[in-house]
Amino acid sequence: MNKIRIGLIVNPIAGMGGSVGLKGTDGDVITRARALGAKPVAPERCQIFLSTLTRYEEIQWYSAPTSMGGDYLSLINQPSIPVGSIAGETKDSDTVRIAREMLELQIDLLVFVGGDGTAQDIYEAVGICVPVVAVPSGVKIYSAAFAMSPRAAAVLVEAFMDGAGVSAQEVLDIDESAFRANRLEVHFIGYLSVPDVKNQIQPAKEGTRLIQDTLDNQQDIAAGFVEEIEDGTLYLLGPGTTVKAIADALHVEKTLLGVDAVVGGASVGVDLNEHGILALMDRFPKSVIVVTPLGGNGFVFGRGNKQFTPEVLKRVGRDNLVIVAAEEKIRNTGVLRVDTGDAALDDALAGYIEVLVGYKIGRAVRVVAV
Repeated sequence: MNKIRIGLIVNPIAGMGGSVGLKGTDGDVITRARALGAKPVAPERCQIFLSTLTRYEEIQWYSAPTSMGGDYLSLINQPSIPVGSIAGETKDSDTVRIAREMLELQIDLLVFVGGDGTAQDIYEAVGICVPVVAVPSGVKIYSAAFAMSPRAAAVLVEAFMDGAGVSAQEVLDIDESAFRANRLEVHFIGYLSVPDVKNQIQPAKEGTRLIQDTLDNQQDIAAGFVEEIEDGTLYLLGPGTTVKAIADALHVEKTLLGVDAVVGGASVGVDLNEHGILALMDRFPKSVIVVTPLGGNGFVFGRGNKQFTPEVLKRVGRDNLVIVAAEEKIRNTGVLRVDTGDAALDDALAGYIEVLVGYKIGRAVRVVAV
């Protein structure tokens, strides 16, 4: 039997900046992330992907060395042909170089684990010369080239093995320096060729159209929310322009891309990481998380707000989640999505939930675990 030749490249530091509020791990930020107690995310995401695959007997693996791929296949006793070498801390140049070496070995499919920065490296290395499956693991995952989740990535691989066609999907990246300075600068990088399987590939992030109707809608949402604020309750405000409208109505500071905290209409924390959130939760009897879905793909947790870790979400509870969104965004999104990295939590968050879409106007929208 002719086996399909699949390459595996993992960015082992992808996603580490999320829980500690650093909004990425590009450049030298990883040192700071580790100092703040960040833990690796990509290895677990890779293991979830691999554990979901079922047809190992049909695959010949080509893996990047050690923590960039080979280690995870060894854990499940899957043989692989090592490709390339690394020395010391892994770098984006390692990803580019090893992906090119795999291309020269004529692999049929390249699987990579990482975020938008890793996708940019893969694009630089292979372009659309070989199909790819992107396992989401980064802090910011705005590109349409990514699978919805590690499990969805496994579905894409097996669909490709069964002859699924491919489509060109956008690679986007953001300027992390600008991101940490509270500015969102999204850049189009190019296209990757991805197995074309409905509902398994995430739509790219879309920006909010700040036309007057949308601004008025956001202000109506904020006015209704502010009137219902409870004294003594900790409100954790996630990223996004609709949530910022709430902060503006309260006349408190709000980082557009961070998590901030309010009690009794006053700011008690700005640009918080997981540790800061948990510390504040210990001080107040009740906590409420306020978030808005990402435009285009509808993620409410697991994309761009990873300070809301599974531990934070479990402590807050589903009943204390408030989702706010302009009516147009909900119409365009259809459903809401969660990918927290904790499958049981994702299942618990799934189901219909009320979304505040106007002045004290709620709409039931389905949340799906991807």
